Amino acid sequence: MPVSRRGFIGGGAASALSIAFAGSLDSIFQTSAGADTGSAEAYGYGPLVPDPKGVLDLPKGFSYKELSAEGQPIAPGVVVPGHHDGTATFPGSHRHTTRLVRNHEQDTTGTRAVAPPELTYDPAVWGGTTTLEVDEHGNLLSQRVSLAGTVRNCAGGRTPWGTWLTCEETEGIAGQTKSHGWVFEVDPAGRRTKPVPIEPLGRYAHEAVCIDPHTNVAYLTEDAAGPFGLFYRFTPKSRHGGYHSYLAGGTLEALYVPGVPDLSAVQEPGTTFRHVRWLKVPDPSAAGTSTRAQFDTITRSQKLEGAWWSGGAAYFVASFAHTAEGSAAAHAGQVWRYHPAKGTLELYTLFKPGGRFDGPDNITVSPYGGGVVLAEDGDGEQYLVGTTSQGKPFAIGRNAFNDGELTGVTFAGDGRTLFANRQEPGVTFAITGPWQHIRR
Repeated sequence: MPVSRRGFIGGGAASALSIAFAGSLDSIFQTSAGADTGSAEAYGYGPLVPDPKGVLDLPKGFSYKELSAEGQPIAPGVVVPGHHDGTATFPGSHRHTTRLVRNHEQDTTGTRAVAPPELTYDPAVWGGTTTLEVDEHGNLLSQRVSLAGTVRNCAGGRTPWGTWLTCEETEGIAGQTKSHGWVFEVDPAGRRTKPVPIEPLGRYAHEAVCIDPHTNVAYLTEDAAGPFGLFYRFTPKSRHGGYHSYLAGGTLEALYVPGVPDLSAVQEPGTTFRHVRWLKVPDPSAAGTSTRAQFDTITRSQKLEGAWWSGGAAYFVASFAHTAEGSAAAHAGQVWRYHPAKGTLELYTLFKPGGRFDGPDNITVSPYGGGVVLAEDGDGEQYLVGTTSQGKPFAIGRNAFNDGELTGVTFAGDGRTLFANRQEPGVTFAITGPWQHIRR
């Protein structure tokens, strides 16, 4: 997301490990931005050591490699696009390799994503995805632009069938030659990818998506204002899954909590609503009216961002709320949990302003200690933040280069390497170190 944005705790950057370690979520979301984080490095991996290169500060014993930097040549006339964002990992072409599919949040500025016509949706715009392959040591083996001609590819989500859903955070821009505000599906292996919008998922300012692996029902977030965005549910006609299975159609609905027009008004963690409803979106294509504006009575939230499926529930985040911008109450972040089987919506965590860490964005579960790793998109310094299994926060890394956001945190399948991006100028880091030696 742009530097001015905050928040995304979501499945869009979930790694292959996120399924195996999903059960850890009940303990990791206890972190509060209002907690005493001044001594955060008493936990985790110790204090950060200033990077002599001024790029990325890490704890003692950790190191990073820079790979796939913006502007790096890929092929004649093709370079690595800019504005690196949401990322997920997938099995590579060989036993000890990993593929990453990475978003590029661009419209008609930055370093353009260029791909062959068969992988390009709208040649007038510059966003898209790249697919990288790295070895077990985090060395780049290959990279290619895997989708082009899309707009503001911000977050997304990993599907149960092993593909990446990349989401456009827009409702359209000047100069486009095709409609925008869609979700596209990218095959990490590259064999099936077609630049075809998944229209049944709706046209709006998408952020992220997470999918119930048992039913293939998708839950999606919208980052929008005037009015604020909605939380959506898509129930597919076909429950079998598979590449482009959502093209067969389905039903798009929006969450409605009676008596709660604005989620920011809920300020007590543990608050649970047991009578939530889902209202059908009259026109998912938003041909004449934005999907969020098609409702008079609905439940809204400022800055809906990431989404993550775990433990039979859809987790989604409201990154922040400002009363001066129209929210009912202020907060520095909410994590909500919707449990389909129970039909309940619970405020799982409330983040209060004033702590050392703020604006959590991309998220992944760590295989070490049951906590998470978060990439910040907040105010001031930007950190990679970890939590212990008890929810105690600590710094894993700091962007020493500038105050731009960090994105795309995701572990390789063997857990040895943490990948993360700096958005501007775009670069991907492969971070290694004594991950197992976490202090709790």
